[in-house]
Amino acid sequence: MSDPSTPARNETGLAVAAGILKQRFGDRFQTGTAIREQHGHTTTHIPNQPPDAVVFASSTEDVATVVRVCADQGVPVIPYGTGTSLEGQLNAPSGGISIDLSRMDRILAVHAADLDCVIEPGVTREALNSHLRDQGLFFPIDPGANASLGGMAATRASGTNAVRYGTMKDNVLSLEAVMPDGRIITTASRAKKTSAGYDLTRLLVGAEGTLGVITGLTLKLHGIPEAISAATCSFSDIRSACEAVITTIQMGIPVARIEFLDETMIRAVNSYSKLSLPVTPLLLLEFHGTEASVAEQAEAFGEIAADHNGTGFHWTANTEERNRLWKARHDAYFASLTIRPGARPYVTDVCVPISRLADCVTETQREIETLDLPTTIVGHVGDGNFHVSPMVDMSNADEIRRTEAFIGRLNERAIAMGGTCTGEHGIGQGKIPYLRGELGDSVDFMIIIKNALDPKGIMNPGKIFLP
Repeated sequence: MSDPSTPARNETGLAVAAGILKQRFGDRFQTGTAIREQHGHTTTHIPNQPPDAVVFASSTEDVATVVRVCADQGVPVIPYGTGTSLEGQLNAPSGGISIDLSRMDRILAVHAADLDCVIEPGVTREALNSHLRDQGLFFPIDPGANASLGGMAATRASGTNAVRYGTMKDNVLSLEAVMPDGRIITTASRAKKTSAGYDLTRLLVGAEGTLGVITGLTLKLHGIPEAISAATCSFSDIRSACEAVITTIQMGIPVARIEFLDETMIRAVNSYSKLSLPVTPLLLLEFHGTEASVAEQAEAFGEIAADHNGTGFHWTANTEERNRLWKARHDAYFASLTIRPGARPYVTDVCVPISRLADCVTETQREIETLDLPTTIVGHVGDGNFHVSPMVDMSNADEIRRTEAFIGRLNERAIAMGGTCTGEHGIGQGKIPYLRGELGDSVDFMIIIKNALDPKGIMNPGKIFLP
């Protein structure tokens, strides 16, 4: 079965849809160049393909109206949250209408006794956790950027806390969504488990807007831990650091976060965030629990680190120091931009079974040495996920060619080790070449689902499948 093609531009349909939507939404319908380019993809190296217009939705019915008009005219629809996705999910290769959901940012209900909440898709993770703090609750999924939770669900995001709390697929109980024909559905109840029919919630989580537009989410919440501590430990080489991670996970130490930064990234973070971390491979950890349990966890990891030649192990429960360290980790992307001013990062991620982590990272590091471009490795290594970012002069065709070949080999290496071409970025446009190599004929059944739900191919076309 061939993959769905990116549809050709529908100039007539676009003109008709634009006229209807302009009349319906007034000033919330925008066609300015700057706004359109903002709603194309700009975060990484993937070229910007702006939509023809942007509609700023303020309700589910607004979204349904846009989808119905676009369905009638055969015009693409591209959902937009905060614009932090990394694989071209926001681009409009066939033109179309971007639905900006950022104004749908209400927290509709918090059910503290049930440990869940109901929100609109434009709520960001930081805004939600600020709202929850006074109730002793938090939402744990933390991809680093202050992303919208609707976008995080659409890309099946995870991040630094995934090793303990899972990913978005584990923390979404139910979704409200506008489907390709404009109908509004709710995928499940607030019950913590269900056996009622197909799991449409998880079908839409990670679908990257290709099956519907998420307009509401019911999320699992967690109690804020009694005690939180952070730890850092340096290692003489990458393999030793990764082996320490593997041992920590295999021994069942319930770390909340365990992050890896290589030497190049440490130099950048030290400069950008005004830190003085040793310029060697580093693990940054966080422990959640009671005061006694976090101390026990830190002590147990310290012993593991010593067995793997770790040095300078330090842990602290001081909130200010802990936040400073994690702020530096979250700023790693911006720090990397200082490594080679004027260059763009070719950001990519892979994920492997934890037992293959050291092999995959060290083989990747050896290849970086021959790439001859400043390149960082950082990762949420507690679940085998890491990110590689060569810094590339986008005007240099040879650098682009070598980098793309390097990234291709990295993805193939991860797949060959029983892993995946993307642990959390999603497929978008950037990972399309590797999906079929990873999943084989399973892709054919994804295409069947896509064509059945979206026969006109209007929902975020040109993503996930090869054109």
